[in-house]
Amino acid sequence: MLRLFGQDPVFYDLLEAQAEAAQRAAQAFHQLSQDFARVSELAQAIKQIEHEADELTHQLSNKIDSTFVTPLDKEDLHALSSGLDDITDAIESAAARLTLYKLTAPRPDLEPLVGLLVQLVEATRETVGAVRRARGRVSLNGAFIRVHEAENQGDHAYREALATLFNAPNPDPLMVIKWKEVYDRVEIAMDACEHVADVVESVVVKYA
Repeated sequence: MLRLFGQDPVFYDLLEAQAEAAQRAAQAFHQLSQDFARVSELAQAIKQIEHEADELTHQLSNKIDSTFVTPLDKEDLHALSSGLDDITDAIESAAARLTLYKLTAPRPDLEPLVGLLVQLVEATRETVGAVRRARGRVSLNGAFIRVHEAENQGDHAYREALATLFNAPNPDPLMVIKWKEVYDRVEIAMDACEHVADVVESVVVKYA
């Protein structure tokens, strides 16, 4: 069995907790996209998850820096942790803009886009969780494929959302700016998911 972090389970535990926090944030954001009556409540819940994720990132960083010799390169550990934190941060940033900009009604393309984000975060969490029990890259191929396919679908949905936003008849320029910022943060979260999967893939190949 591939043991990237030796016998110490703390590295696994913290990375998986970060991935789980990202998934909870994505699911709460999906709920928000379906129920704008709860925007403030759910945005606050996502903010709390983001705080928890920051604390996990801090704990893992301290663990890495306080361990004299780590079985996995410290740069790889930091890259995984930072990437997972970026996912949650981008989701929180997108949700916060809905309240900051007082957007009181969803656009029809928001929910499908966020639904794809949920799928992508879940697939990313699978790659992170599988590292603990992975036997090599082949055993993770399905998860890597799901991440890349979901990210491609998300890219397409993002572009379609922007096209609809910018090409609407007589658009309100201020509303276009507000919604573009929301969509951009969703896209950032999607890109961060693919980055995490890429790091996992490179780590598995390196230590197989």
